[in-house]
Amino acid sequence: MSAADEFDDLVNMTPKELEDFLGTDESKAVGQKSSGNGESTGHASGRRIVEIKRKKQADLTDADEEHKAKVVGYIKRHLAQGGPDDDAEHSKWRYSLMNWGHDPLK
Repeated sequence: MSAADEFDDLVNMTPKELEDFLGTDESKAVGQKSSGNGESTGHASGRRIVEIKRKKQADLTDADEEHKAKVVGYIKRHLAQGGPDDDAEHSKWRYSLMNWGHDPLK
């Protein structure tokens, strides 16, 4: 399976769902802050995923394809760690995955 196919399988949130989630306090409260503006890596990735998902396939750049591969790697690693034993719905684990476009409860 190609990275593009895995991206389509693993990113199970629509652009609208992801965009709405990125506007929440839960989204902004998780992840490693990397940029000078206090935005987490995952939050920035989520914004980029929305852009990629709204593009036509023919308009995707090499950088978009590289980001898709990065997203696939992150989601797979995060899922392999396993979620919390209780209250996964309200966990930082889930919120972090959702910043990357994957809702583990879907």
